[in-house]
Amino acid sequence: MNKKNNTIEYLKSFYIKDYLYMAFGIAVYTVGLTGFIIPNQIVTGGLAGAALLLKYATGIEVAKTIMVVNLLLLVLAFRFLGKTFVINTIIGAGMLSFFVNIGETYLTPYFTANPLIHDPFIAIVLGGILMGSGLGMVYSVNGSTGGVDIIGFLVTKYFKIRISRILLYVDVMVVVSSIFVLSNYATEKMVLGLILLPIMYQAVDMVMNGAKRAIQVTILSKKYEEIATHINTELKRGCTVVDGTGWYTKNPQKVIIVFARRGEGTTIFRLVNSIDPEAFVTRTNVEAVYGKGFEKFS
Repeated sequence: MNKKNNTIEYLKSFYIKDYLYMAFGIAVYTVGLTGFIIPNQIVTGGLAGAALLLKYATGIEVAKTIMVVNLLLLVLAFRFLGKTFVINTIIGAGMLSFFVNIGETYLTPYFTANPLIHDPFIAIVLGGILMGSGLGMVYSVNGSTGGVDIIGFLVTKYFKIRISRILLYVDVMVVVSSIFVLSNYATEKMVLGLILLPIMYQAVDMVMNGAKRAIQVTILSKKYEEIATHINTELKRGCTVVDGTGWYTKNPQKVIIVFARRGEGTTIFRLVNSIDPEAFVTRTNVEAVYGKGFEKFS
């Protein structure tokens, strides 16, 4: 009974921490959107981009559009979505509407009158980094800001289409549509919007996976003991030696498996080559590694 209660308390503290991190991420996203993108009349992708198109065409605030559309999508798709996804989306979308409303009220007028950066290209680079970093923080704790995420979730549930492809298509269509809405320098601003998208995607990826990325090195060598020992002593990396069989020769073969930082790959190759130039070595990129010597579980 106590063990169950302890687990519940642990999960509660874990979720609270996630929601605080999500709030910080959305705040960072808002600074990029309302401080750099809106003052330069650039359109981003997704629901935020569609809301920007509506704002530039009619003057309706972005925060109101985001809130109304997310509510409609959740009502229409509620019975098809999981409970956790719905709760996270309600919280994330609510936070987004709240922060964007503050940003539109205070940041946009200030940065429009007192631009921190006068070059629109530099502005979208900085804005894209902030927006992507903020979204990366949200996604890293399994959060959602609604919008296209809801549509993507539904489509991937019933059709064999990758959600990343859906999001990309929608983002590009929204940005390209800006050429029909914007009046001054519409083509230039559309191109800047298209440049903004990969900047955001890269920032999202870096925040979610950049620091956690590692490599897995697999080594087949008759001198496995010497190689494994030097990996331990010189590189200060642990390694695992497992039994394998060379199917062509039918001979037993020791296989060394090493997880290391990406920058350590060259050092491992040099070490192996100096001990056994005939060793067979492969390197594979690993999305993330958790545990001693790498990232802590969060």
